[in-house]
Amino acid sequence: MKIARCSNGGAPFWALVDTERGELRPIEGGVPDWGPAVTRGEGESALRFTGAVLPLASVRLLPPIEKANRVVVAGANYAKHLAADFGIKGHTQPIAFLKAYGALIGANDALRYPPLTQELDHEVELVAVMGDAVNRQDPMSSVLGYTVGNDVSSRDLQRSGPPGVGMDLFAAKSGDQTTGLGPWIVTRDEFPLAGKLSLRLLLRVNGELRQDGDTAEMTWDVAELVKFVDERSSFESGDVMFTGSPAGTAQGSGKFLKAGDVVEAEIPGIGVLRNTVTAAQ
Repeated sequence: MKIARCSNGGAPFWALVDTERGELRPIEGGVPDWGPAVTRGEGESALRFTGAVLPLASVRLLPPIEKANRVVVAGANYAKHLAADFGIKGHTQPIAFLKAYGALIGANDALRYPPLTQELDHEVELVAVMGDAVNRQDPMSSVLGYTVGNDVSSRDLQRSGPPGVGMDLFAAKSGDQTTGLGPWIVTRDEFPLAGKLSLRLLLRVNGELRQDGDTAEMTWDVAELVKFVDERSSFESGDVMFTGSPAGTAQGSGKFLKAGDVVEAEIPGIGVLRNTVTAAQ
Protein backbone atom coordinates (compact mmCIF):
# COMPACT_ATOMS: atom_id res chain seq x y z
CA MET A 1 0.00 0.00 0.00
CA LYS A 2 0.98 3.61 -0.57
CA ILE A 3 -0.12 6.03 2.14
CA ALA A 4 0.37 9.78 1.73
CA ARG A 5 -0.13 12.88 3.83
CA CYS A 6 -1.93 15.50 1.75
CA SER A 7 -3.48 18.93 1.62
CA ASN A 8 -6.08 20.36 -0.73
CA GLY A 9 -6.38 23.77 0.87
CA GLY A 10 -7.72 22.69 4.25
CA ALA A 11 -6.28 20.73 7.14
CA PRO A 12 -3.73 18.05 6.24
CA PHE A 13 -5.04 14.49 5.97
CA TRP A 14 -3.76 10.99 5.27
CA ALA A 15 -4.92 8.98 2.27
CA LEU A 16 -4.50 5.64 0.55
CA VAL A 17 -2.97 6.25 -2.88
CA ASP A 18 -3.73 4.38 -6.10
CA THR A 19 -1.05 5.54 -8.52
CA GLU A 20 -2.40 3.47 -11.43
CA ARG A 21 -5.79 5.18 -11.24
CA GLY A 22 -4.34 8.54 -10.15
CA GLU A 23 -6.67 8.63 -7.13
CA LEU A 24 -6.55 8.71 -3.36
CA ARG A 25 -9.03 7.81 -0.60
CA PRO A 26 -8.87 9.93 2.58
CA ILE A 27 -8.19 8.00 5.80
CA GLU A 28 -9.55 8.79 9.24
CA GLY A 29 -6.91 9.60 11.86
CA GLY A 30 -3.12 9.54 11.76
CA VAL A 31 -0.31 6.98 11.97
CA PRO A 32 -0.73 6.30 15.73
CA ASP A 33 -4.39 5.36 15.01
CA TRP A 34 -3.86 2.83 12.22
CA GLY A 35 -0.08 2.41 11.98
CA PRO A 36 0.30 -0.40 14.54
CA ALA A 37 -2.37 -2.55 12.86
CA VAL A 38 -0.98 -1.95 9.37
CA THR A 39 2.50 -2.74 10.66
CA ARG A 40 1.17 -6.04 12.03
CA GLY A 41 -0.01 -6.92 8.52
CA GLU A 42 -3.72 -6.13 8.69
CA GLY A 43 -3.49 -4.12 5.50
CA GLU A 44 -6.38 -2.07 4.15
CA SER A 45 -8.76 -3.56 6.70
CA ALA A 46 -7.01 -1.48 9.38
CA LEU A 47 -8.04 1.77 7.66
CA ARG A 48 -11.27 3.73 8.01
CA PHE A 49 -12.03 5.78 4.95
CA THR A 50 -13.69 9.15 5.12
CA GLY A 51 -14.82 11.53 2.39
CA ALA A 52 -14.91 11.19 -1.37
CA VAL A 53 -12.22 9.72 -3.61
CA LEU A 54 -10.01 12.54 -4.92
CA PRO A 55 -7.80 12.92 -7.98
CA LEU A 56 -4.16 12.57 -6.95
CA ALA A 57 -3.32 15.63 -9.04
CA SER A 58 -5.72 17.76 -6.96
CA VAL A 59 -3.67 17.61 -3.74
CA ARG A 60 -0.29 18.77 -2.50
CA LEU A 61 1.83 15.91 -1.21
CA LEU A 62 3.16 16.82 2.22
CA PRO A 63 6.06 15.16 4.05
CA PRO A 64 4.55 11.91 5.40
CA ILE A 65 5.07 12.75 9.08
CA GLU A 66 3.12 14.71 11.69
CA LYS A 67 4.72 17.70 13.41
CA ALA A 68 4.52 15.87 16.75
CA ASN A 69 6.84 13.12 15.51
CA ARG A 70 10.62 13.02 15.37
CA VAL A 71 12.96 13.10 12.39
CA VAL A 72 16.02 10.95 13.15
CA VAL A 73 19.06 10.84 10.89
CA ALA A 74 21.29 7.76 11.25
CA GLY A 75 24.31 8.60 9.13
CA ALA A 76 27.84 7.48 8.20
CA ASN A 77 26.29 4.27 6.89
CA TYR A 78 27.91 3.85 3.45
CA ALA A 79 31.64 3.14 3.45
CA LYS A 80 32.12 4.30 -0.16
CA HIS A 81 30.47 7.64 0.66
CA LEU A 82 32.78 8.20 3.64
CA ALA A 83 35.89 7.23 1.67
CA ALA A 84 35.12 8.89 -1.69
CA ASP A 85 33.35 12.04 -0.48
CA PHE A 86 35.05 12.68 2.88
CA GLY A 87 38.30 10.74 2.70
CA ILE A 88 37.67 8.98 6.01
CA LYS A 89 37.35 5.38 7.15
CA GLY A 90 34.18 3.79 8.46
CA HIS A 91 33.15 3.86 12.11
CA THR A 92 32.63 1.08 14.61
CA GLN A 93 29.02 2.15 15.21
CA PRO A 94 26.40 4.37 13.55
CA ILE A 95 25.90 8.01 14.41
CA ALA A 96 22.46 9.49 14.92
CA PHE A 97 20.99 12.94 15.49
CA LEU A 98 17.70 14.82 15.18
CA LYS A 99 16.66 17.02 12.28
CA ALA A 100 14.25 19.92 12.78
CA TYR A 101 10.72 19.31 11.48
CA GLY A 102 10.85 22.73 9.80
CA ALA A 103 13.53 21.43 7.45
CA LEU A 104 11.05 19.14 5.70
CA ILE A 105 9.40 19.78 2.34
CA GLY A 106 7.07 17.64 0.25
CA ALA A 107 7.74 15.75 -2.95
CA ASN A 108 7.21 18.70 -5.29
CA ASP A 109 7.86 21.70 -3.04
CA ALA A 110 10.52 24.37 -3.57
CA LEU A 111 13.88 23.68 -1.91
CA ARG A 112 14.99 26.82 -0.10
CA TYR A 113 18.66 27.80 -0.45
CA PRO A 114 19.77 28.78 3.10
CA PRO A 115 21.44 32.22 3.10
CA LEU A 116 24.31 31.18 5.39
CA THR A 117 25.80 28.50 3.12
CA GLN A 118 27.86 28.44 -0.05
CA GLU A 119 28.06 24.64 -0.23
CA LEU A 120 24.60 23.11 -0.47
CA ASP A 121 24.78 19.36 -0.99
CA HIS A 122 22.36 16.52 -1.85
CA GLU A 123 22.01 13.09 -0.21
CA VAL A 124 19.40 10.61 -1.43
CA GLU A 125 18.39 8.20 1.35
CA LEU A 126 16.00 5.42 2.21
CA VAL A 127 13.81 6.56 5.11
CA ALA A 128 12.15 4.06 7.45
CA VAL A 129 8.79 4.98 9.02
CA MET A 130 7.98 3.52 12.42
CA GLY A 131 4.52 2.05 12.86
CA ASP A 132 4.68 0.81 16.43
CA ALA A 133 6.84 0.73 19.55
CA VAL A 134 10.09 -1.10 18.84
CA ASN A 135 10.56 -4.74 19.75
CA ARG A 136 14.36 -4.80 20.07
CA GLN A 137 14.41 -8.56 19.58
CA ASP A 138 12.76 -8.07 16.18
CA PRO A 139 13.21 -4.39 15.17
CA MET A 140 11.77 -4.85 11.67
CA SER A 141 8.41 -5.86 13.11
CA SER A 142 8.01 -2.22 14.18
CA VAL A 143 8.65 -0.69 10.73
CA LEU A 144 5.50 0.48 8.93
CA GLY A 145 7.22 1.09 5.62
CA TYR A 146 9.64 3.23 3.65
CA THR A 147 9.77 6.58 1.89
CA VAL A 148 12.36 8.65 0.02
CA GLY A 149 14.50 11.34 1.63
CA ASN A 150 16.95 13.96 0.36
CA ASP A 151 19.04 14.92 3.38
CA VAL A 152 20.26 18.24 1.97
CA SER A 153 23.32 19.49 3.87
CA SER A 154 25.20 22.78 4.17
CA ARG A 155 28.74 21.41 4.14
CA ASP A 156 30.55 24.63 5.05
CA LEU A 157 28.30 25.02 8.09
CA GLN A 158 28.88 21.35 8.92
CA ARG A 159 32.62 22.06 9.20
CA SER A 160 32.11 25.25 11.22
CA GLY A 161 31.97 23.64 14.68
CA PRO A 162 34.60 24.92 17.15
CA PRO A 163 37.89 22.97 17.25
CA GLY A 164 37.64 19.99 19.55
CA VAL A 165 33.83 20.11 19.61
CA GLY A 166 33.01 18.43 16.29
CA MET A 167 30.70 18.99 13.34
CA ASP A 168 27.79 21.41 13.55
CA LEU A 169 25.15 18.97 12.33
CA PHE A 170 22.26 21.16 13.46
CA ALA A 171 23.32 24.04 11.20
CA ALA A 172 24.21 21.67 8.38
CA LYS A 173 21.08 19.54 8.35
CA SER A 174 18.18 21.59 9.74
CA GLY A 175 17.98 24.55 7.37
CA ASP A 176 14.37 25.63 6.90
CA GLN A 177 12.58 23.99 3.94
CA THR A 178 15.58 22.07 2.62
CA THR A 179 14.91 18.35 3.15
CA GLY A 180 12.67 16.49 0.74
CA LEU A 181 10.58 13.64 2.18
CA GLY A 182 7.95 11.58 0.38
CA PRO A 183 6.10 11.27 -1.87
CA TRP A 184 4.35 8.67 0.31
CA ILE A 185 4.97 5.70 2.57
CA VAL A 186 5.11 2.31 0.87
CA THR A 187 4.24 -0.34 3.45
CA ARG A 188 6.87 -2.93 4.36
CA ASP A 189 4.83 -5.85 3.01
CA GLU A 190 5.57 -4.54 -0.51
CA PHE A 191 9.25 -5.53 -0.08
CA PRO A 192 11.00 -8.86 0.51
CA LEU A 193 10.75 -9.71 4.21
CA ALA A 194 13.78 -12.00 4.17
CA GLY A 195 17.35 -11.35 3.03
CA LYS A 196 19.23 -8.10 2.58
CA LEU A 197 17.13 -5.17 1.40
CA SER A 198 18.36 -4.09 -2.03
CA LEU A 199 16.85 -0.88 -3.37
CA ARG A 200 18.51 1.43 -5.88
CA LEU A 201 19.18 4.99 -4.73
CA LEU A 202 19.31 7.61 -7.51
CA LEU A 203 19.82 11.36 -7.47
CA ARG A 204 19.84 13.64 -10.50
CA VAL A 205 20.49 17.36 -10.80
CA ASN A 206 19.07 18.93 -13.97
CA GLY A 207 18.89 15.41 -15.42
CA GLU A 208 22.53 14.56 -14.67
CA LEU A 209 22.96 11.43 -12.56
CA ARG A 210 25.00 12.34 -9.48
CA GLN A 211 24.31 9.44 -7.08
CA ASP A 212 23.64 5.81 -7.99
CA GLY A 213 23.85 3.41 -5.07
CA ASP A 214 22.03 0.53 -3.44
CA THR A 215 20.75 -0.02 0.08
CA ALA A 216 22.58 -3.37 0.03
CA GLU A 217 25.75 -1.28 0.48
CA MET A 218 24.67 -0.18 3.98
CA THR A 219 27.18 -0.87 6.74
CA TRP A 220 24.31 -1.30 9.21
CA ASP A 221 20.93 -2.49 7.93
CA VAL A 222 17.57 -0.97 8.87
CA ALA A 223 17.02 -3.35 11.78
CA GLU A 224 20.42 -2.54 13.28
CA LEU A 225 19.84 1.20 12.94
CA VAL A 226 16.36 0.99 14.50
CA LYS A 227 17.74 -0.91 17.48
CA PHE A 228 20.73 1.44 17.84
CA VAL A 229 18.54 4.55 17.92
CA ASP A 230 15.77 3.04 20.07
CA GLU A 231 18.27 1.95 22.74
CA ARG A 232 19.21 5.61 23.14
CA SER A 233 15.84 7.30 22.64
CA SER A 234 12.64 5.32 22.08
CA PHE A 235 10.83 5.52 18.78
CA GLU A 236 7.10 6.25 18.64
CA SER A 237 4.55 5.45 15.96
CA GLY A 238 4.97 7.92 13.10
CA ASP A 239 8.65 8.77 13.70
CA VAL A 240 10.93 8.58 10.65
CA MET A 241 14.58 7.58 10.33
CA PHE A 242 16.95 8.51 7.50
CA THR A 243 19.42 5.66 6.94
CA GLY A 244 22.44 7.23 5.21
CA SER A 245 23.46 8.17 1.68
CA PRO A 246 25.68 6.47 -0.91
CA ALA A 247 28.71 8.01 -2.62
CA GLY A 248 28.40 10.75 -5.23
CA THR A 249 27.52 13.78 -3.14
CA ALA A 250 28.81 17.26 -3.96
CA GLN A 251 31.18 16.98 -1.00
CA GLY A 252 33.22 14.66 -3.21
CA SER A 253 32.54 16.08 -6.68
CA GLY A 254 32.49 19.80 -5.85
CA LYS A 255 29.21 20.17 -7.79
CA PHE A 256 27.22 21.95 -5.11
CA LEU A 257 23.59 22.91 -5.66
CA LYS A 258 22.68 26.36 -6.92
CA ALA A 259 19.51 28.35 -7.42
CA GLY A 260 17.37 27.01 -10.25
CA ASP A 261 18.66 23.44 -10.03
CA VAL A 262 16.03 20.72 -10.33
CA VAL A 263 16.91 17.96 -7.86
CA GLU A 264 15.34 14.51 -8.28
CA ALA A 265 15.81 11.87 -5.58
CA GLU A 266 14.39 8.50 -6.55
CA ILE A 267 14.06 5.01 -5.13
CA PRO A 268 12.40 2.79 -7.77
CA GLY A 269 9.47 1.00 -6.22
CA ILE A 270 8.85 3.87 -3.80
CA GLY A 271 8.80 7.15 -5.70
CA VAL A 272 10.48 10.39 -6.74
CA LEU A 273 11.09 13.72 -5.03
CA ARG A 274 11.37 16.57 -7.55
CA ASN A 275 12.37 19.85 -5.88
CA THR A 276 13.64 23.06 -7.47
CA VAL A 277 16.21 25.11 -5.55
CA THR A 278 15.09 28.68 -4.89
CA ALA A 279 17.41 31.66 -4.58
CA ALA A 280 19.00 32.37 -1.19
CA GLN A 281 16.76 34.61 0.92
